[in-house]
Amino acid sequence: MTSKLTRILVQTSTVPNAIYLQSRTKSDHLKTNERTKSMSSYYNQSAIDSAAKKASVRLVPTTMLYAGKSTDGLHILRSAQYLHKELPVRIAHRVVAFRNLPFIVGCNPTIISVHEMYIKAFQMLTEFPEIKNFEDEARYCRLLRKLLDDYRDVVTMLAEGFKESSKHIEDKAMIKTFIDRTLTSRLGIRMLAEHHLAIHDDKPGFKGIICVNFQPRKLIERRADFARGLCEYKYGKAPNVKVNGHLNATFPYIAQPIDYILGELLKNGMRATVESHLDNPNSLPDIVVTIANNDVDFIIRISDRGGGIPHEHSSKVFEYHFTTSGSVVDERVDGGLFGEVMNPSSKGPAAGPMHGFGFGLPASKAYAEYLGGKLSIESMQGIGTDVYLRLSHIDGKCESFRI
Repeated sequence: MTSKLTRILVQTSTVPNAIYLQSRTKSDHLKTNERTKSMSSYYNQSAIDSAAKKASVRLVPTTMLYAGKSTDGLHILRSAQYLHKELPVRIAHRVVAFRNLPFIVGCNPTIISVHEMYIKAFQMLTEFPEIKNFEDEARYCRLLRKLLDDYRDVVTMLAEGFKESSKHIEDKAMIKTFIDRTLTSRLGIRMLAEHHLAIHDDKPGFKGIICVNFQPRKLIERRADFARGLCEYKYGKAPNVKVNGHLNATFPYIAQPIDYILGELLKNGMRATVESHLDNPNSLPDIVVTIANNDVDFIIRISDRGGGIPHEHSSKVFEYHFTTSGSVVDERVDGGLFGEVMNPSSKGPAAGPMHGFGFGLPASKAYAEYLGGKLSIESMQGIGTDVYLRLSHIDGKCESFRI
C-alpha cells in the first residue's frame, strides 16, 4: 500500500497532464498517457514492498578477505550476482524508511529529492537483467560506478534537509535512528560496491577494499596532515600531532570508514585546542594519538588539551545538528574553524561533504558501532578531552561485524 506522501507525489505529477490533455490531438493523448503511466510506475511501490520484505544477506569481512580467487574469473561473476540480488533489497529497506518519516519532515523538498534518488536507484538496479556472463558483469560495473558517482552527495543533502525541517521534528530519537540506519546502510552498500569494483584491479597488498597490511599509524599521520592544513588555513596556526603506542601494528582492515572517523575527531581536537588558546597561539599543546593493539581489537585514543566539553554540552555532542562550532566569537577567528572553514559554501581546501551540519561526531559514532566497535568520550572540563575509538579485528580470530 502506498504512503500518503507517495500518493501526493503521483497526483501532483499527473494532474497537470490531465488538464493539458484537453487541448491536444489524439496522438498527443496517447503519448501523454504513456508518460503518465511511466510516472505512476516510477512511484509504484509494489516492487519495493516486495523487496523490502526480504532479509538482507550481510557479509563477514573475513569471507571477503579469504575468498578464493579462481583463474577463470568466476569469483568476480559470483560477486556481481550477489550484488545484483542484494543491493535492491537494501535500497528497498531505505525507501520504506523514507515513507515512514513524519509527514511534515518527509515533505521537505530536499528530503523528497533524496527519497526519489533511492527510488530511481532501485529502479535502475532491478531493471538490470540477470548477470550470466562477463559482458553482463562489465555493464553492471559501469552501472555501479555511475551510481557511486551520482549519489556521492546524498549525505550532504540529507543533512541539509533535516536541518531545514528541524523545527518540525518532535520525535528526535526516531529521526536519529533513521539517520543512523541510512548512513550505515549507505556505508555498507558503498563498501560492497567498491569491493566488487576493486577485485578487478588485483592491487598489491589488497583484497578488494581490504588492506592486508593496514597500519593505523600511517593513516593517522595522513589525516593529521590534512587536518593541520585546514587549521592553518583558517587560523594560521595548528597544533602538532604526536603518535605513540604500538606504532608498528599491522593487520588486515578496511581503511575507508576509519579514514572518515579519524578526520572528524582530529579536526574537532584541533579546533578545541586553538580556540582555547587564543591568547597564546604560538604555544599550542600537542594532540596526542595513542595506538593500542591486541588479539581481539585495536584502540585509537585522541587526547587534546582544548579545555574539555562544557557540562551543558556533554550530553548533546552525539546529537545530529548539534555543534559547538563558532561558540567562540572573536574577530581574529571569525567564529571558529567549524563556523567558517567547515561551511559547505566555503572556498578553499576545507569545503566538502558533511561539513558544518553537526553530522561529524554522531555519524562517526554510528559508523564505529556499525563496524562492531565503539566511540566514547571522556572529557575533563578545564583541561581537555580524550576520545576512544575501539574496533574489532577482521582476521577471523574473533567475531566480526557484517557488511
